[in-house]
Amino acid sequence: MSDTPHPSFHGFEQIPLREYAERAYLDYSMYVVLDRALPFLGDGLKPVQRRIVYAMSELGLNATAKPKKSARTVGDVIGKYHPHGDSACYEALVLMAQPFSYRYPLIEGQGNFGSADDPKSFAAMRYTESKLTPIAEVLLGELAHGTVDWNPNFDGTLEEPGWMPARLPHLLLNGTTGIAVGMATDVPPHNLGEVVSACVRLIDDPEASVADLCEHVRGPDYPTGAEIITPPAELLAMYENGTGSVRTRATWLKENGNFVVTTLPYQVSPSKVIEQIAAQMRAKKLPWLEDIRDESDHANPVRVVLVPRSNRVDAEQLMGHLFVTTDLEKSHRVNLNVIGLDGRPAVKSLKTLLQEWLDFRTLTVTRRLRHRQEKVERRLHLLDGLLVAFLNLDEVIRIIRTEDEPRAALIARFALSEEQADYILETRLRQLARLEEMKIRGEQDELAKELQRIVTLLGSAARLKKLVKDELLADAKKFGDARRSPLVQRQAAHAIDETELVPSEPMTVVLSEKGWVRAAKGHDIDAAGLSYRDGDRLLAAVRSRSTWQVAFLDAQGRSYSTVVHSLPSARGNGEPLTGRFAPAAGAGFQAAASGENQARFVLASSHGYGFVTRFENLTGRNKAGKAMLNLTPNARVLQPAPLSDPQADRIVAVTSAGHLLAISASELPELDKGKGNKLIDIPRAKLATERVVAVAAVAPGQDLLVRSGQRTMTLSFKDLEAYLGARASRGGLLPRGWQKVDDLQVV
Repeated sequence: MSDTPHPSFHGFEQIPLREYAERAYLDYSMYVVLDRALPFLGDGLKPVQRRIVYAMSELGLNATAKPKKSARTVGDVIGKYHPHGDSACYEALVLMAQPFSYRYPLIEGQGNFGSADDPKSFAAMRYTESKLTPIAEVLLGELAHGTVDWNPNFDGTLEEPGWMPARLPHLLLNGTTGIAVGMATDVPPHNLGEVVSACVRLIDDPEASVADLCEHVRGPDYPTGAEIITPPAELLAMYENGTGSVRTRATWLKENGNFVVTTLPYQVSPSKVIEQIAAQMRAKKLPWLEDIRDESDHANPVRVVLVPRSNRVDAEQLMGHLFVTTDLEKSHRVNLNVIGLDGRPAVKSLKTLLQEWLDFRTLTVTRRLRHRQEKVERRLHLLDGLLVAFLNLDEVIRIIRTEDEPRAALIARFALSEEQADYILETRLRQLARLEEMKIRGEQDELAKELQRIVTLLGSAARLKKLVKDELLADAKKFGDARRSPLVQRQAAHAIDETELVPSEPMTVVLSEKGWVRAAKGHDIDAAGLSYRDGDRLLAAVRSRSTWQVAFLDAQGRSYSTVVHSLPSARGNGEPLTGRFAPAAGAGFQAAASGENQARFVLASSHGYGFVTRFENLTGRNKAGKAMLNLTPNARVLQPAPLSDPQADRIVAVTSAGHLLAISASELPELDKGKGNKLIDIPRAKLATERVVAVAAVAPGQDLLVRSGQRTMTLSFKDLEAYLGARASRGGLLPRGWQKVDDLQVV
């Protein structure tokens, strides 16, 4: 490397790229956290919201004024204070005007400001008009009373408030959400009266715990009015930790045999819920429901009508299922992460948040009083000078008429201040009327009393607390309202099991050699006579029921399962199992079985090994299946044989050479998976040419059908005694002409 120093350029700083990138990203992160995404604890506003409210107040758009085009407001905001996109600014304005988004809207909108069904469907800002609501006075009322610090705007030509002198803890009233870099905030809305009550409790009892405050703030209060079903203990933990979640549930009622949903969880649209329910109806997962209608209108913002198939439908059970499977019940995240009075973001408990806000409010009231004190003292000072001039009016007039510098002469003659002298010189002659002295002295008396009251308040922490408390109660009386979201103790909802939703009907599952599956209603199905794709034919047909599961085994001995009622109808060719499952390449499906979970089956391979297992071991949700039957090289999976009684049944195995062996079912082990034990002996020398064709389990009273081509031989349970033998023996040879067995069937 060269030792030549890097050239330096006047006015430029040379730093490594890594250091520059780190510094730039940190600066960006701090900007996003402090100046965009997270609210300030004092007024509960993000910068863009604060600038919108302030710009509207500057435009004179208070609650009693005539509204103006929203484009006018947005233009002022982005042109004077917030140099960002107009669409983002307008969206922030719209959000503050939506009664279904804000618990206490700060803006009153005229025109299309969206709906609960589609909050983003608001009209363009050139069409809508807006003004501030009465409650915005809580944020703006003390702005001109020296209560905030003013900062230069982005180009230094104007000044804007660093925060709003909120008279109420607006952060909790309307809540907020935001995503910054590495952190986020989710503050739910609350009821004004409850929050003020908690503040008063904290003023009266600074040692009050979060549990004490939760006697007043019982939980969030969402604008949509859905039930809050989170247990009180969880709400208390949420307010203690500053993080948690709140679960809300839609309310409904019975009306003329229908179920009518009247409120929805916060930020849930009726159209989305209807779409979710309709999707289940199309998938035949809601057979109890006949129809769903959206009857929402201006009079009824939410009215979703569910029409049951009959009056015997269990309403509680059905609605519980919908609560679990749709947005009729929703969990809202809570993360009380805000920018505190120290200018740093932090997750705060309810007590910390309210205590800091009370500190903020006390400081704001103190600044307001001091600002008023300064104005009163200045006015008294001017009135003192004016009274001196009135009592010496002739002399004052003479000085003004004769002196070249009347200001200096007045100061010297009457010991006035420069401010008093200027005020005297600026006084109009008509103010020197005969009754002016009485007015001056009356105003002095009133201001003196006010000054004494202010000094007393500033000198007494107790009186200052009482003032803050009285103002909080006055605002609560003026703007407070009843809780909208009732807190209700509800049991956890449960989804209805698919087996309960689907009627239990006999079905036959048909599997083709190329792995196509379908299900036909009934058990009297000629599976071989169904139509198949070119080059395909029947592999297995198993009797089942619509509420059962069916399992398929592939060439590697892995098992896959699905519910029978979800299979396509036998009217068509069905669907490939590879669309539902993900077997290994080349591992085609070779067998199928279906039954109740506790039903037992004999699993065996063509090399003569097998075991007994319960059907539930064959089932699972993994698309890649589960290992079930360990196969020796070149062995195939045989069709599983249903077992009735592990003690009384006889397990029969037959080879392609016509050897048939019957053993007691108790001789075969019951396993969850594995290779199993040898059922019938095939000499090693004959493994290449001889294999086990089929296995069957025959119960007392049943017959065994041995199929050979077009012929069938029937063996009764007693006839099988001729073929009884020890497990793993060679078995007996079937009669001549029946030694080429194709299949075994139990009837």
